[in-house]
Amino acid sequence: MRYDFGSDNTAGMAPAALQGLIDANTGPARAYGADDVTARAAEQIRQRLDADADIRFVFSGTAANAIALSMLAAPHEAVLAHHSAHVCTDETGAPGFFGHGVGLIGLPGLSGRIDARALEAALAEPEVGHRQPPAALSVTQSTEYGTVYAAEDLRRLIEPVKARGYGVHMDGARLANAVAAGFDLKEVARLGVDILVFGGAKAGGLCTEAIVLLDKSLGRRLDNRLKQSGQTASKGRFLSGPFLGMLEGRAWEDGAAHANLMAQRLATGIATRSPWALAHPVEANAVFVRMPAMAHARLNDLGWACYRFDDGSVRFVCSWATQEAVVDELLEAIAGL
Repeated sequence: MRYDFGSDNTAGMAPAALQGLIDANTGPARAYGADDVTARAAEQIRQRLDADADIRFVFSGTAANAIALSMLAAPHEAVLAHHSAHVCTDETGAPGFFGHGVGLIGLPGLSGRIDARALEAALAEPEVGHRQPPAALSVTQSTEYGTVYAAEDLRRLIEPVKARGYGVHMDGARLANAVAAGFDLKEVARLGVDILVFGGAKAGGLCTEAIVLLDKSLGRRLDNRLKQSGQTASKGRFLSGPFLGMLEGRAWEDGAAHANLMAQRLATGIATRSPWALAHPVEANAVFVRMPAMAHARLNDLGWACYRFDDGSVRFVCSWATQEAVVDELLEAIAGL
């Protein structure tokens, strides 16, 4: 089976990330994230955001998201998010587990972007003692359907939430792809995001993400929280080293730009060489196709791993490692279905 387009998680580590890991392995260093490699990687993130922040590197995006949400909502409260967001569909209740009962309120919106009117309606709901009221908003950039929020669209969502004193979390698992599509990282702090999950794994790193506290007041006893959650690495430099390797040489951005370009090549080929329609705008590194079950099964039988997504479309994901020749090979297979 070919896993080239099954997910950007199927790609290996980018050369710069792997070199960063190798470099981090040189000599002894202070433990538990108090090392120079971790400090330098954190500073690279601060520079890109143009903001002061407390930063910790953790083992997975699920843990990063769930811990972040637990810092923004109490156990008797809930977090507003798109109903297709990873926190709602793919984390096995982790936000509620880490948040000791924190709930999720799913919102609609085209192609993974929260509809502003639906958010306003949710915020206007009366608070009653029989359900969890919202206390925070979670947005995903880029979205689960490969679209990218414009800064103004995010502002329309964030401003009414902040006006109520609620917190804002951004799941940036594919933040690099949003940046490569034109999103300005400096907008994250300007928009009022309190906690950002800065993606590393899907950008070509190890299986690690960074929790970025833009509201540093949330950081009280953060290290205790991470330790209790099993997210404190004794050899922390091996979580931050791949980040440093990608960020110092801009492989984080360059790999995402390549992934986006390959997605555009794939989308153009599908639109012009197959009878299938694209299900969503292709703005980052994912392509969703309205493909009948028989055609999808035939493609799988030909050895191409691709999966039917929540909306019924078939998803193809490009990565830093996707090759033009392989995109064209897949297009030949699709055209022949």
